[in-house]
Amino acid sequence: MTEVKRLVITGVVQGVGFRYAMMAQARLLGVNGWVRNRRDGSVEAMISGDAARVGEMLAWSGIGPAGSAVDKLMVESAVGEFVEFVLRPTA
Repeated sequence: MTEVKRLVITGVVQGVGFRYAMMAQARLLGVNGWVRNRRDGSVEAMISGDAARVGEMLAWSGIGPAGSAVDKLMVESAVGEFVEFVLRPTA
């Protein structure tokens, strides 16, 4: 069963390659969705896939890539259909 989650990640998450690292990790895990920076300094993402893979992606998102410092990971259930993982423009 496909699981869909909306994430908002705060901390030192912009200017450290977070979005590109997240896209690489999502593609590695076979998770679809998107990621973007937000004007308030956070990163927002939608992830979709097998529950176990989504769980792995959530664990990664709480840590982030080297150079980042995640203060808070907000996760909520969502709906959506995605065929790949892409970068979206800042919102």
